[in-house]
Amino acid sequence: MSSLAGRVRDPLLPEGRVRIGGFGGAAGLRTWLTEHEIDAVVDLTHPFAATISATAAAVTTELGVPLARVLRPGWTESAGDTWVRVPDLATAAAALPDLGARVFLTIGRQGVAAFADLDEHWFLVRAIDPPEPPLPRAHEILLERGPFTVEHERALMREHRVEVLVTKDSGGAQTEAKLTAARAVGLPVVMVDRPALPAGATVVATVEQAMDWLRAQRDSSDGSRSNQSRTARS
Repeated sequence: MSSLAGRVRDPLLPEGRVRIGGFGGAAGLRTWLTEHEIDAVVDLTHPFAATISATAAAVTTELGVPLARVLRPGWTESAGDTWVRVPDLATAAAALPDLGARVFLTIGRQGVAAFADLDEHWFLVRAIDPPEPPLPRAHEILLERGPFTVEHERALMREHRVEVLVTKDSGGAQTEAKLTAARAVGLPVVMVDRPALPAGATVVATVEQAMDWLRAQRDSSDGSRSNQSRTARS
């Protein structure tokens, strides 16, 4: 069973059974896991989806349900990069006056409000769905769904005369093209660091590792039931 938050109007659906929408906080997630007799949970949310990850960790720990967190490695600077690492979007906005006036904002549609007061800047805001106000006074919204090529990103930066890129450290090869393009055209990058991980989850880097973890959980559960059966017969 896959669960999607419902934040995107036209999501790419995975195979199998899919539910869309929130659970209603910790109490709702606890009820849902219990009613559906869930044996294991895999957290595949975005690295910046801190609320649901914390809720999943707390609830699965309470219920004794194993939890794995798929967290792809973050990005690291390469030769030729000029990165400014910041802890959050508010700090990213505060860093822009010293870096450039034409900003390529690639943080998704949520969080754009953190830049709404920067009246001296122009923003190219890229997202899958339109962001909600408040928005910066001078902006252009670009609705695109990746992955993008380096050539596409470089052409976009040059066409819009971008002076600085703002992005989140989401990691992954599919979204790395913008960083390669920024390096090629000499743009500084404001990189927003990931939130801290909640305790209680086994962290893996790939879906394949998560599948291996699930198989181990299944084998462990099968072995436990077999032992219980032998004990009952004896």
